[in-house]
Amino acid sequence: MSTSITVRDIDPADKSWLKREARHVGVSMEEFVRRMIHEKREKTEGRPKPSEAFERYFGERHGVEIPTGPRYGYKPLSFAVEDGQ
Repeated sequence: MSTSITVRDIDPADKSWLKREARHVGVSMEEFVRRMIHEKREKTEGRPKPSEAFERYFGERHGVEIPTGPRYGYKPLSFAVEDGQ
């Protein structure tokens, strides 16, 4: 399965930079762009939370019920009037 992307109206300076960088690395311009996209995607995806990793391997799809997390909140203060004061 081959997929191609055509970029129109690219700045000539950007195109020449891409060609130079690709030549420097020793790959085609298309491969260089592919690697840049892959690298950017890896950086932006980030690491999953521990709960997400746990759910991926032991979640409901694998027959394990995941407990809900504790619910934190504040309890409003109430002042009681004591007898004798």
